Amino acid sequence: MRAIYSGISRGTESLVFRGEVPVSQHDAMRAPFQDGHFPGPVKYGYSSVGEVLEGPDGLAGSTVFCLHPHQDLYCVPASAVTPLPPGLPAGRAVLAANAETALNAVWDARPGPGDQIVVIGAGVVGLLVAWLCDQIHGTEVLAVDVDPSRAGAAASLGLSFTTDAPIGADADLVVHASGSEAGLRTALLVAGMEATILELSWYGNRSVSLPLGEAFHSRRLTLKSSQVGQIPADRVARWDYRRRMQAALELLLDPRLDALISGESDFGDLPRTMERLSREPTGVLCHRIRYPHPSPSPRV
Repeated sequence: MRAIYSGISRGTESLVFRGEVPVSQHDAMRAPFQDGHFPGPVKYGYSSVGEVLEGPDGLAGSTVFCLHPHQDLYCVPASAVTPLPPGLPAGRAVLAANAETALNAVWDARPGPGDQIVVIGAGVVGLLVAWLCDQIHGTEVLAVDVDPSRAGAAASLGLSFTTDAPIGADADLVVHASGSEAGLRTALLVAGMEATILELSWYGNRSVSLPLGEAFHSRRLTLKSSQVGQIPADRVARWDYRRRMQAALELLLDPRLDALISGESDFGDLPRTMERLSREPTGVLCHRIRYPHPSPSPRV
């Protein structure tokens, strides 16, 4: 495989870069084909798009997605790659891992027609979840983020956006994806009676404190986690990871999703890029890494 692009999953990869993976999660948080061990040094990442240089008939020469760390050349089993559907550009396909996470989250959340849905945290996964929910008939979806720069991406996807959480909105479903304790506390205030709060954020080794002594019990709220490592139980008899990844790639055929790519840099600059992104709090969605293409051999 020769990589063309890879994508940085800023939330998770920043925690890994800063060495904030809890010891208890060292095994669970290993990426496919990861080299090294937490806290580091590790070769991490899981959003690589490339060209198959050598492989079985029908696969050689094709452009595929692979859950592989940032690397220019690598060898993996044929079963580890998924060909891109016709019409999907390689540069947008780096969103596949995020789209897979969002798809799994919507399965876990179980939104219904007509639901009022609030998504707190308008990063890549949050916006993808909001976009998927917005396509269900009659839903009212609101994306919330304290970073006003994310309004443009939300608008590109046809989503309503605000920086001020609608406290007391009586929402049927709240999806939390901000990665902050404050965001999760806000989710409790937005949810309606007997509503579900789906927690998508991963906090690494940080502890989170919640005011569960307030209205959490009286409103009979459900706080539910979602994690892409497992397919929901009600689908596992029919869905496997390959089918889910194929579905995620099909979702990316919508060109509006290019709005989720907020920047691009060269593979050779990756250490400096990760240093910057791990400290930069605003303005970043999916940052794409591009790989050099070798010059063709001269003819003699």
